[in-house]
Amino acid sequence: MSPQTFIFYGRSGCGKGTQAALLKEYLEKTDPNRPVLYLETGQLLREFVKKGGYSSELVKGVIEAGGLLPEFMPIWIWTGYLVEHVTGNEHIIFDGVSRRPHEAPILDSALRFYKRENPKVVLLEVSREWARERLFGRGRNDDSKKDIDRRLDWYERDVIPTLKFFEGNPTYDFLRISGEKSIEEVHADLIEKAFGK
Repeated sequence: MSPQTFIFYGRSGCGKGTQAALLKEYLEKTDPNRPVLYLETGQLLREFVKKGGYSSELVKGVIEAGGLLPEFMPIWIWTGYLVEHVTGNEHIIFDGVSRRPHEAPILDSALRFYKRENPKVVLLEVSREWARERLFGRGRNDDSKKDIDRRLDWYERDVIPTLKFFEGNPTYDFLRISGEKSIEEVHADLIEKAFGK
């Protein structure tokens, strides 16, 4: 298996993190000699906040207020991770990158620079109502009705137009996967569409 690149998209609550983790396990099992980088922007930002300092405090303030960070910050986080960790031999899984339309060409330029062939964009499709019910069911502190609706609105306003960049681009495999199934069924669909298995 050649080095694979996956970019996950989907509404909040669609199960992106779960499916990315299962995909990581699958790649580690089927291609044990090749490392797998799992780049989750939210987690990298949380680690950055823990480091402290002026920029970290500003980031923390925006996150706690439920705001959107200026584009340069998440871009700096994930591009810095790539610069430090990519050797050219690994599988890469992206979760939470380039979610605004003008960020997509930046990710595209990075993938071209690192000669990542045939990246796969995985769109986990769930309805807004399905996502809202899942998010309410989690009972997390940041899952108030207002916060949930704000995140779902943001997805429709910013992320859906971003997807058009990848969907219409012959460089990418665009995989639509129904997320309104069991975790196991979604994973099986993803593996079948990505690898024909």
